[in-house]
Amino acid sequence: MAYVVADPCIKCKYTDCVEVCPVNCFYEGANFLVIHPDECIDCGACEPVCPTKAIFPESDLPEKWKEYKQLNAEFSAKWPNIAEKRQPLPTAEEMKNVENKRDQLDPSPGR
Repeated sequence: MAYVVADPCIKCKYTDCVEVCPVNCFYEGANFLVIHPDECIDCGACEPVCPTKAIFPESDLPEKWKEYKQLNAEFSAKWPNIAEKRQPLPTAEEMKNVENKRDQLDPSPGR
C-alpha cells in the first residue's frame, strides 16, 4: 500500500515531503506533486511534514479525494522525479487552506 497526495497540495507544492522520502518516489507537476504507488515503501515519513496535510495512507484517503489514488498513479508515470526540496509555489500560503482545488490541477509536468 502506498501514500497518496491529494487536493490540498494543488497550487502549493511544498516539497518538505520530498526532502524526507528515503526512496525518491515523488514526481512533480506544474502545481502539484504525486507519489509513485509502486515505488512508495509505505514508511510514512512524508505525511507528518506536509504543511497542507495533503498526504494520506491509501487506506485513509478521504472518500471525497478517492480519485487522487488514480491521479497519483497516472501522473507519476508521466512527470519528472523530484528528489530535493525546492521553494513552494508563490501561491502556496494563500492556497494552503483552500478546498476543492481539483479544477485548478495543471496536468503539465513540472520543471
